[in-house]
Amino acid sequence: MDQDDRPEAKTSAEPEIDEEGPRAEVDLEESHPPPDYGRVCQEIDRFILAVSSSSGGEPDVPECVEQFAVLVEAKIESCVSVKWSRFPEENSSSFLDAVDRVWKLLNSLAKFSLESKFAPWINRIGCILQRSMSYLQDEFRSLLEDPKLLDFDLNHESKTKQSSSNSNQEGDPPLPEESGSAGDNNFPGYSEEVILNLNKLAKAMLSAGFETECFLVYIVARRTVLENTVHKLGFDKLSIDDVQKMQWEPLEREIASWNKLIKQYVAVIFPGEHKLSEAVFSDRTPVADRLFGNLSWSVMIQLLNFAEAVAMTKRSSEKLFKFLDIYETLRDVISATGNLRHEESVNELKSEALLICSQLGEAIVLMFCELENSIKAYTGKTPVPGGAVHPMTSYTMNYLQYAFEYRETLDQVFREHQTIQRADSVGGSDYEHNAARAGGGQNSNADQTAKPPPFAIQIHKVMDLLHTNLEEKSKQYKDTSLSLIFMMNNGRYVMQKMKRLPEISKLMGDNWTRKMSSDLRQYHKNYVRETWGRPLNCLNPEGLSVNGKVVKPVLKERFKSFNAMFEEIHKTQSTWVVSDNQLQSELRVSISSVVIPAYRSFLARFSQTFTPGRQTEKYVKHQPEDIETSIENLFDGNAASTGKKKP
Repeated sequence: MDQDDRPEAKTSAEPEIDEEGPRAEVDLEESHPPPDYGRVCQEIDRFILAVSSSSGGEPDVPECVEQFAVLVEAKIESCVSVKWSRFPEENSSSFLDAVDRVWKLLNSLAKFSLESKFAPWINRIGCILQRSMSYLQDEFRSLLEDPKLLDFDLNHESKTKQSSSNSNQEGDPPLPEESGSAGDNNFPGYSEEVILNLNKLAKAMLSAGFETECFLVYIVARRTVLENTVHKLGFDKLSIDDVQKMQWEPLEREIASWNKLIKQYVAVIFPGEHKLSEAVFSDRTPVADRLFGNLSWSVMIQLLNFAEAVAMTKRSSEKLFKFLDIYETLRDVISATGNLRHEESVNELKSEALLICSQLGEAIVLMFCELENSIKAYTGKTPVPGGAVHPMTSYTMNYLQYAFEYRETLDQVFREHQTIQRADSVGGSDYEHNAARAGGGQNSNADQTAKPPPFAIQIHKVMDLLHTNLEEKSKQYKDTSLSLIFMMNNGRYVMQKMKRLPEISKLMGDNWTRKMSSDLRQYHKNYVRETWGRPLNCLNPEGLSVNGKVVKPVLKERFKSFNAMFEEIHKTQSTWVVSDNQLQSELRVSISSVVIPAYRSFLARFSQTFTPGRQTEKYVKHQPEDIETSIENLFDGNAASTGKKKP
């Protein structure tokens, strides 16, 4: 049938088709009531079925096509001013059925696109479909950009995850083993009703062939929401130049924020986003995975760029622990990306994260070596006052204490570094062999050929360097006794640290511990001998008697010498520092045990030689109790007068 041969029943109501396409306006007179929508849809369905099953010539365009077009246009007009979320279920379903029928009708007519008489109808139905899709696209975007998304309670999500895990540290949410570990209804800020509407709209657009438009709206909207969420959690996008110019303290704070954020992102947002894409595109799993992978990559790359920028900053030993934090987080992120089913995104994320881990690993090795270099290069010529613990000792031990908390990661980093360097090294270093011997005391049956962990080798290296440097520093003291006090102070500090960290002590081995204890005992003995040998010689009775009589001038000189020496020792060594209470007590007990008995015996034997009165007071200046009190004042770090003799 030609276009001019249409039934008379429709010519009076036929809309004009201009350049902009057919209009939705129709003049329905009272004598021509509007057609029943249900009946028209049935006729359209029969027409579509007839066209799809027809193998013959061109069919006529039935009157119901015109009626259907008018009714759908009217339906669209009634919808465009109403938000989809306010539609009653019946109305929304009716609208989507109409859109689906428009799509099928257009496909049926498209078979005759080369015939001129079908062109106006193809254009008109195409315009109706386009307008419908435009409305659905806007509503799809509107639902995705719902402002309530900004109120999504990430902290609540994190607490939920923390309560189900014992492995998280410092309040950070654990990295998930499965993407669906969150509660079944915990989508990223959307209610179940919104999810259902998003699913309906997505299905309608995909069924109508508007995949590109649907995916683009979804990706743009969700990327914006994700970036806003990341910003809300405290992460500002920083360029490499911005990071390079930052001072360490503010950068350290940024690293802490980044570390917490990326854990939260992977633990909460990652699985939530995956569930959202699966729910919206429930019948298109490959599509859901691809969209999720693309979105995850777009946001994660921003976070990875920050880590890469930090890895490129100037290296120093103080940055080690923050670098280790980043390394550990990235290592866990790499593991968590296994939840992504989109292989391309997984490979890209892993590749990028592994590259940054490699850069961080290299920096970590160099920064730990900076500790060794700083010990070697510490050439201060001014000795520590009072023989106290050297700042280098406390810094090194505290540094190792913190480093030990990362021992597994450091082992991994050093092991990977050794693998890279293996081509340049045939045998183990001297430190490896020394460390192996030191650890041999732990298990005599252990395989002597087995090398200790890389971190143990580095610890031995640092401790050997520290001991060597301390011995050099002790030579800066002109007083040998003070140099021994210095070595005792520093050795005791190291040993006390080891006692509080038995894992490190075990790592160092029994042989090292025994040698360290032996060295401390030897320093102690040498101090007593070096400091109190000469005063004790004054209390030696040999040479004081001739023919059974005490030589009084010699006795006077002995008392004078002892008094002078003791007072000088007390004056000097009261300013020396022994901060460890146990060591301080041990030294005082050792001194008292050799000085007090000798002085008490000497005094009892020879004090009667002097004429009572002024002569006795002149030479016997100290009673044994006074000597004991004075010894108790040694090593306090404060100058004090000697104890006065008791009457």
